[in-house]
Amino acid sequence: MSLATALTWALPHRLLSAAARRLAYSDNPRLSRWLIDTVVRRFQVDLAEAAQPDPAAYPTFNAFFTRALGPDAREADPDATAILMPADGRISQCGPIREGRIFQAKGRSFSAAELLADATAAAPYDDGLFATVYLSPRDYHRVHMPWNGRLLRTVHVPGRLFSVGPAAVAHVPRLFARNERLVCHFATDFGPMAVVMVGALLVSGVETVWSGEEIPAYGDRVSSKDYVAATVELARFEEMARFNYGSTVIVLLPPGVAELAAGLGPETPVRLGQRLATRLP
Repeated sequence: MSLATALTWALPHRLLSAAARRLAYSDNPRLSRWLIDTVVRRFQVDLAEAAQPDPAAYPTFNAFFTRALGPDAREADPDATAILMPADGRISQCGPIREGRIFQAKGRSFSAAELLADATAAAPYDDGLFATVYLSPRDYHRVHMPWNGRLLRTVHVPGRLFSVGPAAVAHVPRLFARNERLVCHFATDFGPMAVVMVGALLVSGVETVWSGEEIPAYGDRVSSKDYVAATVELARFEEMARFNYGSTVIVLLPPGVAELAAGLGPETPVRLGQRLATRLP
């Protein structure tokens, strides 16, 4: 385990993330420009893809980090049977959910019930599929719908804010079931679908298109919001949420409805809109 990963066990996660949030939302032009220029240079951010390619045009670091893409920067797989990749990034892991457990890294896994904070909600995904996508600081930070869905409820699960980089994933047991997260439950024409927005160290927040800011405030108990009566319907490839810094999104699919696209595996670079899985007849 690296020293940096070891230190994260003792760090005040929420305090550091709150401080990072203040920096991200600062409208001090010198500070925001320095932060933006530093991230663009260090992580080789391709601003040519952005709707606004001029880094000086962003009033805050957060505005830069949650930037929109240009209209032709990403396209949905044209095959109507393609369940889509929800974000840019890299595959952390993907594959079957075996005996209710989701593979994290060699020697490490966690249960779907832990991830969703609800054993009953997790049961439909037994023997189904999962895909964990890691968003680095260079990536587009908006998350889009893998498939057409109607929002049923969201569940805000409190927790820590460990880094979700590869070193932490390899060494922190049950990492994604430990970190603070927002679970989004959808009804689709093939059954349930869960999209989980996992927070991480220095992630200042998670926002959704239907409710705005969800994290922070950081939670101290599991809380749920019911959206059945609200009729929130989102189309395949439509934006659903965004992160304010690099993090992870996990998609869960029930058994017998899809097969993962060929060639996906740990560290595979992926782009929003490409095929994640193929809907079975």
